[in-house]
Amino acid sequence: MNTVLYDLLSFIKSLYPNDNPVPLHAPRFQEKEKEYLADCINSTYVSYVGPYVTKFEDLIRAYTGAQHAIAMVNGTAAIQIALIAAGLKPGDEVITQALTFVATANGIKHAGGEPVFIDVDKDTLGMSPIALSEFLSQNIEKREDGCYNKKTGRKVFAVMPMHTFGLACRIQQIKAICEEWGLLLIEDAAESLGTFAEGTHTGNFGIASVLSFNGNKPVTTGGGGMILTNDDAIAEKTRHISTTAKRKHQWEFFHDELGWNYRMPNINAAIGFAQMERIDYIIENKRETAQLYAEWGKKNGVQFIHEMPGTHSNYWLNAMLVTDRVEREEFLAYSNANGVQSRPIWVLMNKLPMYKESFAGPLENSLWLEDRIVNVPSSVRVG
Repeated sequence: MNTVLYDLLSFIKSLYPNDNPVPLHAPRFQEKEKEYLADCINSTYVSYVGPYVTKFEDLIRAYTGAQHAIAMVNGTAAIQIALIAAGLKPGDEVITQALTFVATANGIKHAGGEPVFIDVDKDTLGMSPIALSEFLSQNIEKREDGCYNKKTGRKVFAVMPMHTFGLACRIQQIKAICEEWGLLLIEDAAESLGTFAEGTHTGNFGIASVLSFNGNKPVTTGGGGMILTNDDAIAEKTRHISTTAKRKHQWEFFHDELGWNYRMPNINAAIGFAQMERIDYIIENKRETAQLYAEWGKKNGVQFIHEMPGTHSNYWLNAMLVTDRVEREEFLAYSNANGVQSRPIWVLMNKLPMYKESFAGPLENSLWLEDRIVNVPSSVRVG
């Protein structure tokens, strides 16, 4: 292993002097979370029906600029419901990236769709517009009722890029390609709350998008997700089917279609509301940490993945490049044995047992990155 990487552990511990061991990304709570939780418990409105859900959704809408924000129990459920509300039919294909967290593919499958995996860009870690354009040109034919995969015979419903680790992908180019082919764009923005591309918050480029508020995200609700959309019909459908498809009535229980009980409980939203009240500080703190890593890396010959020009990343997880898989494994073993949590990037989706038969394009960049990306501690720094 490069001897410089041994020194990296000392640097990380200096960034987080109060953490022992240093976690990869821990939630940071203050008094407001406790205050709002107590208020929620005292009110007895701890399930979905409660004011903190609305307050939390309103803050997310105001911050992201989305017209609608619908809180869900988690990001996977949000992907599932967003696709169904947008009109996905069983067996439809959704083109996504092989280098992503499993929730992206799982959400597609839970909605009845079939994930198709394509390559990413090395500098953004997100879907490659070139790979998308080439995949469509080589494998897809346009018919009167939409686009079809010539190899599988299935209809292609949508494209779902993911903004990896909070780094905006080339979303404007991907949007243009989707418009050219007449495909819906649905963003997996689960990791990118606080990330902007050319002044627009991620999640506002497609017909819908999802956020995640898992315990390791910059803003957490313990467990939770969100659907963002600027489409009134999708918003209405989302709210309806995620609330057991119950028709509004003061006392009658009538459900007019298959629905899910996927709305975020009030008690979770209370935590998220408190966190969103200091979102600007959270993002600024994380960006400062990323800058410190970048400066250290420049001095020591270690490359950290940086935001593209014209984008503003939340730097959810800082990612560095090592030489190869051997060095990756050596560093992971050393750091985790010495009080600093680190982790590799995900195993490619098409290598997982449940997706090994899924259709995939060439994955040269994804394979290269899988061997070399390591995440290092990225919590909000306190002290």
